[in-house]
Amino acid sequence: MPAMPIESLNPHRRLVVAPMMELTDRHYRFLARLLTKHTLLYTEMLTCKAVIHGDRDYLLGKDVVDGPVVLQLGGSDPAEMSEAAAIGEDWGYDEINMNVGCPSDRVKAGRFGACLMAEPELVRDVVTAMQARVSIPVTVKCRLGIDRDDSYEALESFVQVVAESGCQYFTVHARKAWLDGLSPKENRTIPPLRYEYVYRLKQAFPALHISINGGIETLDAANTHLSLVDGVMIGRAAYYHPAMLADADKRIFGDLSGGYAHEADWDTLSSVARDYGRYMQPWADKGVRLSAMSRHLVALFQQVPGARQWRRQISEQAGQTSDAIALVEGALQHLINESRRTA
Repeated sequence: MPAMPIESLNPHRRLVVAPMMELTDRHYRFLARLLTKHTLLYTEMLTCKAVIHGDRDYLLGKDVVDGPVVLQLGGSDPAEMSEAAAIGEDWGYDEINMNVGCPSDRVKAGRFGACLMAEPELVRDVVTAMQARVSIPVTVKCRLGIDRDDSYEALESFVQVVAESGCQYFTVHARKAWLDGLSPKENRTIPPLRYEYVYRLKQAFPALHISINGGIETLDAANTHLSLVDGVMIGRAAYYHPAMLADADKRIFGDLSGGYAHEADWDTLSSVARDYGRYMQPWADKGVRLSAMSRHLVALFQQVPGARQWRRQISEQAGQTSDAIALVEGALQHLINESRRTA
């Protein structure tokens, strides 16, 4: 299938919430979509084998209101990855992303993730096979490099080879990965950030869509990067400070039509919380643990009177009730009471 023209690539990718294992599940994505309609969201990484052989409704199920969502796949076998990509397209995903950045031992043992940066020709061949099976974009998320092979020249060579597949979209985590000696958590913080490598990459490949990832925690920082690259991916800051997404449509995408208020606006966030409570209730009625969904709400309110009580109420009471709406209302009452007390 021919490469997608650069102008047809998803405009939502100016700002992206990163794929995060055990965090960016369908429930978090629903909450994020209540806050921002434009930001591009990712699934957790799924192995191609799981997609082919596993419970697809559980793994791939998504809500109609999800908006643009990318399915991230892990694997290195062209036939398996292309089959999983085709399944993902059938399930309504907007893009398929190949993980070439995860540094965990489990991923390395399965021959996917960051270790594939040592095999750019294989990545190229996998992407080529995936693109032959789908009509949606196939994209790549990688690191600067691995272990001691982390020069800018190595990164540029990797992208050049992979781009031979027709892939036009790359997200680069601006740290290298140490495959031996550092945990995945340590790999998110210890290797130094080298944003300049990603900037240089955009200059070297002006026709490619280059996004930057790593250590970006505010929309101000995102806008600064957007003056030098095409897109910004934010990870844990978007999960542990989800209210920041309430400003994204206006500040990143220039959309003033949605009526979104500032992230600190109590009315906006309380409305989001109530909508999410109504979303959780049918799932709870089906037997889904309320705590598995409400955990995404814990950090919604921060640095406002009563935020600590909100977090405690959501965390402690979710395991003791199946009434999602009452859970949210009870936690909101703490905020209301504290606001009145401090007024």
